[in-house]
Amino acid sequence: MTELIAEFTSKAPARPAERLDVLTARERETLRMLARGLSNAEIADAMVVSEHTVKTHVSNVLTKLGLRDRVQAVITAYETGPTAPGRPE
Repeated sequence: MTELIAEFTSKAPARPAERLDVLTARERETLRMLARGLSNAEIADAMVVSEHTVKTHVSNVLTKLGLRDRVQAVITAYETGPTAPGRPE
């Protein structure tokens, strides 16, 4: 799966990291964790917040970046640099 995403994102036009400037620090952290494949419960545990708060962060990320789902969020994270396939956090 990692190889497939890496191949897809390497062919996609790069998006500048400035695109993420609309996100708060917690939203950027949420985006990185989404890209690592963490569930809302896992993100909540890591951030020491409720799942409801994580859902709010995820919703804000999707809305602010004009994305329709978590898959697009992962692709955007890979394209803009906060994470990449196979790169540990």
